[in-house]
Amino acid sequence: MDRLVKCQANYVPLTPLTFLKRASMVYSSRTSVIYGGVRFTWLQTYERCCRLAYSLRSLNVVKNDVVSVLAPNIPALYEMHFAVPMAGAVLNAINTRLDAKNIATILRHSEAKVFFIDYQYVPVASEALRLLVDGSKDGSLAEYAMPLVIVIDDIDTPTGVRLGNLEYEQLVVHGNPQYPGEELEDEWDAIALNYTSGTTSAPKGVVYSHRGAFLSTMSLIQGWEMGTEAVYLWSLPMFHCNGWTFTWGVAARGGTNVCIRNTTAKEMYKSISQHKVTHMCCAPIVFNIILEAKPHERCEITNKVNILTGGAPPPAALLEKMEGLGFHIMHAYGLTEATGPALVCEWQTKWNQLSKDNQARLKARQGVGILTLADVDVKNKKTMESVPHDGTTMGEIVLRGSSIMKGYLKDETETAKAFHKGWFFTGDVGVIHPDGYLEIRDRSKDVIISGGENISSVELESILFKHPNILEAAVVAMPHPRWGETPCAFVVLKNARTTTETEILTYCRQKMSKFMVPKKVEFVTELPKNGTNKVLKAELREIAKTLKISENTPSNNKRSEPRYQQDELYDQDKILAMSRL
Repeated sequence: MDRLVKCQANYVPLTPLTFLKRASMVYSSRTSVIYGGVRFTWLQTYERCCRLAYSLRSLNVVKNDVVSVLAPNIPALYEMHFAVPMAGAVLNAINTRLDAKNIATILRHSEAKVFFIDYQYVPVASEALRLLVDGSKDGSLAEYAMPLVIVIDDIDTPTGVRLGNLEYEQLVVHGNPQYPGEELEDEWDAIALNYTSGTTSAPKGVVYSHRGAFLSTMSLIQGWEMGTEAVYLWSLPMFHCNGWTFTWGVAARGGTNVCIRNTTAKEMYKSISQHKVTHMCCAPIVFNIILEAKPHERCEITNKVNILTGGAPPPAALLEKMEGLGFHIMHAYGLTEATGPALVCEWQTKWNQLSKDNQARLKARQGVGILTLADVDVKNKKTMESVPHDGTTMGEIVLRGSSIMKGYLKDETETAKAFHKGWFFTGDVGVIHPDGYLEIRDRSKDVIISGGENISSVELESILFKHPNILEAAVVAMPHPRWGETPCAFVVLKNARTTTETEILTYCRQKMSKFMVPKKVEFVTELPKNGTNKVLKAELREIAKTLKISENTPSNNKRSEPRYQQDELYDQDKILAMSRL
């Protein structure tokens, strides 16, 4: 055995770039990209990526240089997921919802050598560049070489907007379609740099390896059972963990990318109906966009659309409504550091016998680890002991596997904190049910500790979403003179709907244990969110500190119930027990 040799014939570094080359040969004439009136085949997409990679090298882009891009879900951003690493560089897709200050921070921290800017974002990008120049002049920023700026005009309807002398399509046209790309010697090399959204701390630069991207992509197309000739709608921003790796995954299956500039109800319904979309990813907030669409924005959906959703746990009520429209939903859990989804709620055939209501509650769980994740657990962070599989005992969700990030760019301290005793600590609190399926309960900082009881804000929010008049809800802790802290609910009502705090609190008392009932309901027109549509609970907690406990709550709030007592309607372990009968 010892004399066997690893060589080029039996060992090739893992990289998702191989998916594109294969697609160009196996699916050469199949449609790869649809964007407005633009159509490309897989052979054309491959050649365009080769051309762009060649042009990047001619601009002196070398191994490990960072190439940043600020663009919506357009063909250019899709192509750069292959072309940039083909040139040996690292792709940094910037969140398009960020302001100029945050964009400037990312450009400076990543030391981006090239900055591609979609024409729509030239104003905010120009301001970011100005901040970099001014900071360098007054000495407030470290010395930094400004990136080469290249504008991406709209390929379907060119606008003529420019910022400098270079434009994206010029690089493609003048590149070499036969350029094979730089040879990857080490699969541990960086392929992408993504910045966290910073809901609980400052954004950090998360570095992905070619190996991690390859394995995560393979796991997700397998776990989602994505077949060949899939038609994938880009309703999820590609800057979100590289589109949860489906930028590479669609190429692996020879599918079709339907690119849309804006995630509006009209665009989504139109694309689904016209192109017979089979797959799409999105955060639960997109469910509301689809469900609240006006009659003139809707189109008939005649085929089943598979949705992979993540982010905030989707309430069972939303899942039920979406299924009713013809969408088949699978829930996932992940984070930037895990190269996107790390767990999926893998469906079991026996659950088909359950009622739709019970099925929806099972689908709202985060599920089991993806195939290439070595291990996932919920642990007591102090003792490192695994929590019992009882569906109630909470601990921190920990992960281990090759799809986990390489680490945080230029931040050894935070990297060391994240990697502890052989595990990656997510900062999320969850439970494990008797069947081994994991369910997130909260961010560790969002758990409400009231009189010694741990209350999951996520669980409360799921119940509030069931109310017919509520569109969105967020629950945070507010000070309580007796219990230390207590739940406070911020509620956004649906259009043209009205209700009162008393009515909401009465509803809550009917649906949850008394100690969980919010002591204040605050009606707002919208919830504060960051650039990735995550609710900024830190801001809500500050507001909650200024509010008074509602007079509508019972004054004699005794703790007579067992910990985590639940209404039978919400006891998912009883649902599972029923499914085993």
